[in-house]
Amino acid sequence: MARVCGPYFDPEYENLSTRINPPRVSVDNSSCSDCTLIKVDSVNKPGILLEVVQILSDIDLIITKAYVSSDGGWFMDVFHVTDQQGNKITDRKTIEYIEKALGPKGQTREGGQTREGVKTTPGRQVGVHSIGEQTAIELIGRDRPGLLSEISAVLANLHFNVAAAEVWTHNGRIACVLYVNDNMTCQEVQDPTRLSLMEEQLKNILRGCEDDEKAGYTSFSVGFTHIDRRLHQMLFADRDYESSGVNKEISSPSFKPKITIDRCEEKGYSVVTVRCKDRAKLMFDIVCTLTDMQYVVFHATISSDTPYASQEYYIRHMDGCTLDTEGEKERVIKCIDAAIQRRVSEGLRLELHAKDRVGLLSEVTRVLRENGLSVSRAGVSTVGEEAVNVFFVRDASGNPVDTKIIETLRKEIGHTMMVNVKKVPTSNSKAAESASGWAKTSFFFGNLLEKFLT
Repeated sequence: MARVCGPYFDPEYENLSTRINPPRVSVDNSSCSDCTLIKVDSVNKPGILLEVVQILSDIDLIITKAYVSSDGGWFMDVFHVTDQQGNKITDRKTIEYIEKALGPKGQTREGGQTREGVKTTPGRQVGVHSIGEQTAIELIGRDRPGLLSEISAVLANLHFNVAAAEVWTHNGRIACVLYVNDNMTCQEVQDPTRLSLMEEQLKNILRGCEDDEKAGYTSFSVGFTHIDRRLHQMLFADRDYESSGVNKEISSPSFKPKITIDRCEEKGYSVVTVRCKDRAKLMFDIVCTLTDMQYVVFHATISSDTPYASQEYYIRHMDGCTLDTEGEKERVIKCIDAAIQRRVSEGLRLELHAKDRVGLLSEVTRVLRENGLSVSRAGVSTVGEEAVNVFFVRDASGNPVDTKIIETLRKEIGHTMMVNVKKVPTSNSKAAESASGWAKTSFFFGNLLEKFLT
């Protein structure tokens, strides 16, 4: 790797610069006719780009264009954004939230913020005390049909209530974060014996009949990390990007992202270029991966030419080195490709609304399993007394679901809950992601956290 010398900034001087030059945020609705411009000027610091993109993604904004410059000691960004329907951001409370979250009064983004009236999920954190009286559990292992049903059955049998959860699958692996509490007290579980028993049983479920350590593991989350970022981290640490299995989410070669890495000789950067189908949170997933791989984005240009997105990042490793060997380049390409594919969801989307009760998730996933359906992605949330479960499903072979099975599902569970069914288009465009209703699930999750944090 070629080393490029960069300027040194004394930490105390950086803090002084931040106090003298607080972040400036501008929300401009007059410069462009079809989008809102969000401009952020701030003293540069490690991870600041991810923090900003994370906040914009958490309030479900679509980034259609972006220009990033963070070379030297200053960070300057311009984002062209719309809401999920492609309109400008005109809601006063949303604008105030953006100005506050990105401005001088904004706290560290890992801690998250909420604001009344804003559809936001910045509080979606992983950690024992992250959403009030909940215990967060992390699980990762080899995916198989019915696994989520088995996990939720174990929790129900041990009298744990699942208040919220998110599940991703990719390349034959499954990662999920579940927020549970005691079904009697609705408080976090502190009994070490119960926790140990739960951990052991979940490990056995993940391991199945295999002795391989990679088959799966479970742990109790500590610390605070944005949940989507944590799922990326878990799968990255699990090396899902090296899997030789067939990715069932990809049904057409057109879905394969085109990623190249070149070198900018003049400035001493590695240039990562990504072209793929556009979708919501694409920039977040790529920036999150680069950040967690210890790469710094100095400049970036993002554009969307529906239905494709083109993104270009000028990067160096944190130690100042660029990507020069083919092995380094191949690893970065694989990791970015995996980050893009993890959130791709095709097939059938089921949204179920019901009065919350212990064992509800276990009941629903059991019905899905008994009807031969495999869950590729899931979001579970609870708002007041209502539980909202969203599942992206296919049959056990990864093929589209037969309509007869859907009618059977309606008959089996339709009398106790409301069932909405929608076919996800075979395109992961922004419109498809919005139509899938995943943003709506995020809103429910945000309300849950707002309830616990206020």
